[in-house]
Amino acid sequence: MDRLGAFRSFFASLIVANAGLPIREGGVIAAFASTPRERFVGPGPWKVYTRAGYIQTPSDDPALLYQDIPIALADDRQINNGQPILHAVSLYMLGPKQGETAVHIGAGTGYYTALLANLVGPTGSVYAYEIEQDLAERAMQNLADLPNVTVHHRSGSIGPLPGCDIIYVNAGATAPLDVWLDALRTGGRLLFPLTPAEVGGNPSPGGILLVTKASEDRFDARFICPAAFIPCVGARDSNSRFRKSTELNVI
Repeated sequence: MDRLGAFRSFFASLIVANAGLPIREGGVIAAFASTPRERFVGPGPWKVYTRAGYIQTPSDDPALLYQDIPIALADDRQINNGQPILHAVSLYMLGPKQGETAVHIGAGTGYYTALLANLVGPTGSVYAYEIEQDLAERAMQNLADLPNVTVHHRSGSIGPLPGCDIIYVNAGATAPLDVWLDALRTGGRLLFPLTPAEVGGNPSPGGILLVTKASEDRFDARFICPAAFIPCVGARDSNSRFRKSTELNVI
């Protein structure tokens, strides 16, 4: 194993262990261990998001990326390649299976899209949506060698969306959108950050909500963990209500 491969392998096992996930969770570990983060965040040095703002790495050594840190993709818009441990938990809770169809909303430059593609395997499919043109173009380039991934430069908060088993949203919404619920097959899972209005221009604090489509008119939901995310364009409404024709069972 080369130097970066060793860093990547240790990083994968470390974040899964620190997330409290079963260390035998080989799928998530293997996905992180086999996906080069440096390919998706651009050339270094990199800006790292902290509570005090951005700080810059001391060099462009890609080994610095294999820590549990958010890396700026567009610091002027506070768009980051998010916290790996949060995505490890989210992907584990979504439980992607080989052959499933996944929708990734807020794909950025494609790092977590690539992880999803690894988890659904070559017989599965991933449809990625990114509203920022420059990031969508980078994602298309970064994911060009993955035949089971299709990248769309548009909002994932409007239809149509393909019928799917998984919807993974990486931007904050005030409620699960009908277009997301309608795209889910029975047994399908939607995971998104449920967040209130922005506070002081910073990413909104809230919590990760996992919604499972139990039947055509019933959805089970549970909170996974606290989180803060930038807003999802088209998925924010201070007067939002879950649609009355369905039952949301919070467990």
